[in-house]
Amino acid sequence: MPVQLDDLDLRLLRELQRSNQLPVSELADRVHSSPATCIRRVKRMREEGVIVADVSIIDPAMFGKSMTVIVEVTIERERPELIDLFKRSVLKNERILHCYYVTGDADFVLLVHVADMEEYDAIITDLFHDNTNIKQFKSLIAIRKIKSSTHYPVTRYTGAESAR
Repeated sequence: MPVQLDDLDLRLLRELQRSNQLPVSELADRVHSSPATCIRRVKRMREEGVIVADVSIIDPAMFGKSMTVIVEVTIERERPELIDLFKRSVLKNERILHCYYVTGDADFVLLVHVADMEEYDAIITDLFHDNTNIKQFKSLIAIRKIKSSTHYPVTRYTGAESAR
C-alpha cells in the first residue's frame, strides 16, 4: 500500500535521486527545510520502504562489459515448480542484472551486460542448455543506449492512478 508523502518528502526524494551524497545542510537548503527535519524525514522514508537502497551506479563498460543483451525466455510448461526452478537459477547467476516474469509471447525477460559473445554464450549455456523446460529464448543485442535512468518520477499518490 502506498504511503502518504507530502511536498517536502517529494522534494527530498527528487534531490536524493540526483545525489544521495549531499551534505545534509545542502540538502536542507535545496528543499527549503531544516537539516533536522530532513534527517528525520529521510529516516522515516527508509523505514517505510520508500527509499530501498543507497547505491553508486557503476558503468559496466569500465569493467569490459560493453555489450547489453535483452533475453526473452519462453518456458515449455508453466507449472509452479518449474517456474520456481528457473527463477532460482536466475537468482544465483550474478551476471543477470534484471529478470522480469512477464505476460505476452515470452515468459521472462532478462538483462545482462557482457564483454563479448563468448561470455554471453557461457551464460546461455549455464541457463538454458541443460534446462528441458526452456522452449526457446531470443537474444536482442543493444546497438546503442538511448535512455537509462534510475530516477523515478515522484509525484503525490492520490489513489486515482489505480482506479483507471
